[in-house]
Amino acid sequence: AVLQRSADLQTNACVTCPRPLPAAAQAALECVHEDVASRYYGCGLVIPERLEGSRILDLGSGSGRDCYVLSKLVGEGGHVTGVDMTAAQVAVARKHIDYHMEKFGYRTPNVEFLQGYLESLGDAGLRDESYDIVVSNCVVNLSPDKRAVLQEAFRVLKPGGEMYFSDVYGSQDLPADVRKHRVLWGECLGGALWWKDLYRIARDVGFRPPRLVTASPITIDSRALESVVGHCRFVSATFRLFKVPPAGAGGRCQAVYDGGIPGHEQELVLDANFTFKAGEPVVVDEDTADILRGSRFAQAFQVRPASGQTPAAGGCCPGKAQVGAPDSPRSCPLNGCRGPPQRWLRGRCGEPAPQCVW
Repeated sequence: AVLQRSADLQTNACVTCPRPLPAAAQAALECVHEDVASRYYGCGLVIPERLEGSRILDLGSGSGRDCYVLSKLVGEGGHVTGVDMTAAQVAVARKHIDYHMEKFGYRTPNVEFLQGYLESLGDAGLRDESYDIVVSNCVVNLSPDKRAVLQEAFRVLKPGGEMYFSDVYGSQDLPADVRKHRVLWGECLGGALWWKDLYRIARDVGFRPPRLVTASPITIDSRALESVVGHCRFVSATFRLFKVPPAGAGGRCQAVYDGGIPGHEQELVLDANFTFKAGEPVVVDEDTADILRGSRFAQAFQVRPASGQTPAAGGCCPGKAQVGAPDSPRSCPLNGCRGPPQRWLRGRCGEPAPQCVW
């Protein structure tokens, strides 16, 4: 009721950091109805690669902006399901289904919107291993049981599937006065996970270790809210989690991208550490090799045993990561560490990402 439009926000937590979109995604975004777009409260871009024909689930779909963009990208043969607990938002999304299907030239709708809770997707009728990709845009922080949300996402994903999501993370475990603050909770800060807890929960649920894609600091445009937050810092970050079992091959590998993914013919950015240029071999760690072999990216890569230098911990590709000098005056935005031997990676938006390289 308070947030009628995006302009009503008091922080930039729910505002997407500008980043170039593939032409197809930009064209789809321009087709979204103004009523849907004006009620957008996301904190990132949840548009991963290789979507044609995929079944996608959007957790906390709101007014449906991301769902409609994805419905165009998966094609008429794919399907997108949006789930949201807010009746008013679901009503807005459903209202414009016919408008978007006509815009896209689809004879049969390939998108649906369900009202339900992310912690119990089974109650909304979602079956085990029924989706290729799960996305979420600045919503997991609003759940009081984040472990249940990730557990449900893991359940509905097919083997080899991916959860690709943007959310808000804090530099520490939040004190009670921040967690219970009405405005901070409503603007996605009060429920922010300590970023280290994401890694722990993802591991416990069964996902491979989280892969950071982008990150950017969040600013608070209110002195009153700043006084409540204190020394805690926040970032909006996009992570990808893969439901890929260990292959057991062991050791480092060499991966070569064939350039076959539409919109990413020249290079594919897997995460903040790995960028694959078409035809160029890249040495990857065992975890990355398993993901490339076992996910929807398998047909676009040749992965074979490699010899030579082992990649840095976390799969850092030295040619890609932009690393600040050890004595940089700026510190990591999440854990605040600085100085030798700590170095921080820059996110895709040019700001420090919540991942340190030691």
